[in-house]
Amino acid sequence: MSPAPARERRHLFGVAWPIILSNLSAPLLGFVDTGVIGNLGDAALIGAIALGALIFSFLYWGFSFLRMGTTALVAQASGAGDDGELQATVLRAFLLGLVIGAVILLCREPLAGLAFGIAEGSAAVESAGREYFLVRIWGAPFFLAHLAILGLLLGTQATRAVLGLQLLLNGTNILLDLVFVVGFGWDVAGVAAATVIAEVIAVIAGVVITLKRFPTITNHLARVLEPAALRRTFAMNADIMVRTLTLTFGFAWFTNQGARAGDVVLASNAILLQFVSFSAFFIDGFALAAEAMVGHATGATNQTRLRAAVRAAVELSVAAAVVLGALFWLLGDTVIAILTNVPEVAAACAAYLPWVIAAPFISLWSYLLDGVFIGAGRTREMRNAMLGSLAIYLCAWWVLQPFGNHGLWLALMVFFIARAGTLALYLPRIVRPNQI
Repeated sequence: MSPAPARERRHLFGVAWPIILSNLSAPLLGFVDTGVIGNLGDAALIGAIALGALIFSFLYWGFSFLRMGTTALVAQASGAGDDGELQATVLRAFLLGLVIGAVILLCREPLAGLAFGIAEGSAAVESAGREYFLVRIWGAPFFLAHLAILGLLLGTQATRAVLGLQLLLNGTNILLDLVFVVGFGWDVAGVAAATVIAEVIAVIAGVVITLKRFPTITNHLARVLEPAALRRTFAMNADIMVRTLTLTFGFAWFTNQGARAGDVVLASNAILLQFVSFSAFFIDGFALAAEAMVGHATGATNQTRLRAAVRAAVELSVAAAVVLGALFWLLGDTVIAILTNVPEVAAACAAYLPWVIAAPFISLWSYLLDGVFIGAGRTREMRNAMLGSLAIYLCAWWVLQPFGNHGLWLALMVFFIARAGTLALYLPRIVRPNQI
């Protein structure tokens, strides 16, 4: 692979750095959530937050097409110069997010019963987790509508606005975590209430930003229900939904297997997954930048810019993985000590830390290729690749069960490798091998 032009690297980095900073605030929120609960001295409460977050991963990220699909379609419309379709795309996603969120809210009691009937944890974990769920669910319409706004801003490469919104969302959440949990002693209910209030504030700010950038956006309401656009949107969204639910199931399986091993293993895995999230959100900044640039190049039918964006994203992602691996190696034990004062949990974290150090190098390829395929609108290939990867992952877990939690972590690494490998098989459909 020939090096990317310096100009393309600068452009991609200029798009990526606000995304990276905004992404880093998300795992920082996870660290604070885990830290304020972890220092209450009860491993079951840490596990409750982990299981509660797992359930919301299914509920919310199954609908992440509201962000991913919007980014791809907006970027392609921008590249094609179709401003009307760009704005209609955002309206479709925003209104759909509100409707889906309202349905989720109305079904909160049966959803809670189903979720905690499937999840495996101790009685103490389930009780606290249910309390967390029934408070946080009130933010569903706001969170899903917010995804559509993020899709608009990412698709138009307005990443500084993305940074502002995410800092507002996560900064408010962190502040309220400290007030509600440390100040008021609300434990898991306080963490959930902080999230809901932050989501409401963020979506209001997002609507204001959207109206300032596109003051005539409501003039395009009539285009929201255009049959051809709806068919394309729903086909893409269905593929992304299957892909995302499959991915979420993979991580849910990981968390649930940890829960079956006991509260200490569940809590230690929850803490170590914060490291994985940190690296994912960091490297994903370059993947999201590539997603927007690949989408724009696809809409403009500019293959030269598409290839240059892919090369630049590879180079910057590899550099980021080196930095992250070094940081986890040097500071991992210190961060663990900050996140929990439960000796058994801290000792378990230290035993499995090497997997976290290796994760950035192994996972970067799957994150990067996800961005390329979303931007190019190749959602069917993404769906098929993820289904195949899940099958490989579960087979690896079955074989590695005798190795306990180490085997579980190794299976997760196999999952990352399978995701990258299966997408790589489809890459020639986007970029011919001799042109990469």
